Amino acid sequence: MPRKVYPLSKPTASDYVRGSLYGLAAVSIWASWIVAARLGLKTSLTPWDITAIRFGVAGSILLPHLVRKGLAVDRLGGVGLAAIVLGGGAPMVLVSYAGLLFAPAAHAASLYTALIPVLVAILAAVVLDEAFTVAKRIGLALIVIGVLGIVWGAGGTIGSRQNIGHALFIAAGMLWACYTVAMRKARLEGLHAAAIAAVGSLVTYVPVYAIISGTTLFNAPWRDVALQALVQGVLTPVISFWLYGGAVSILGASNGSAFAALSPVMTTLLAIPILGERPATIDWIAMLLISGGVYIASGGHGARKRHSDNEKLCSDLDGPKTPKMSERPLKTL
Repeated sequence: MPRKVYPLSKPTASDYVRGSLYGLAAVSIWASWIVAARLGLKTSLTPWDITAIRFGVAGSILLPHLVRKGLAVDRLGGVGLAAIVLGGGAPMVLVSYAGLLFAPAAHAASLYTALIPVLVAILAAVVLDEAFTVAKRIGLALIVIGVLGIVWGAGGTIGSRQNIGHALFIAAGMLWACYTVAMRKARLEGLHAAAIAAVGSLVTYVPVYAIISGTTLFNAPWRDVALQALVQGVLTPVISFWLYGGAVSILGASNGSAFAALSPVMTTLLAIPILGERPATIDWIAMLLISGGVYIASGGHGARKRHSDNEKLCSDLDGPKTPKMSERPLKTL
């Protein structure tokens, strides 16, 4: 007996608008955390302070969720749990924040946020045996050219001060890639993995920070602390996960991840008025190359074709339809 096939659901135009708004809102938050962290580092805070604020707030918010879900050690294993805690917790955040001490926000968005989908694809090909497709190879080539452009814009030599930040951004991206692949392998939902990472840092990093730093954080201006608490503790680890999940559920995984390609430009547009950081021409070119590479590697360029194929399949499964009056052939006398 042949297996019954059900039609694929077709997102409506309003669904696409809603999914796109979710994706744009998520990438706006991704851009804002970089700019907010850079602003805090240029004023009164250190990477250690901002990390403590982030996980003190996010860990407290996500603790009830983790209590309900558990640590999922049976699915993650010891190595997977370590990848979640290190790749999504304080170590990754400290490395990325430290990079902002040496390089501007636009470079962080290009070499960290936008690079993550490709780093995940490379690691997934090794660990999960996922196919590294032609599109991913083309995207990676464009990204490498863009990265070289950023290095050239920083002075054209290896070893400059900005290069330290570049290396830290890429290292943070690799840590996040380990987090993502571990989450994918264990089939954890995004908020569950975020809760493990946040609460893990809440109980390990925050107490050590409090012992070493004492009450120095209370001497910082309350507005600086409140801004970091909102952006780093609430918007980034909680709200952006919810928005990104909504975009992926409506638009699909490839289309949802393609929004990361917008991060370098959106971060730069925020950094110009807030931080006064204006990229050079070569930086703009490099960011566009990286954004284009991320878009291609994530599969966003094939979205229209896949949607058209889905519509055709749904039409075929629905069976023949009676043509409209305007579409019926005229009888000849």
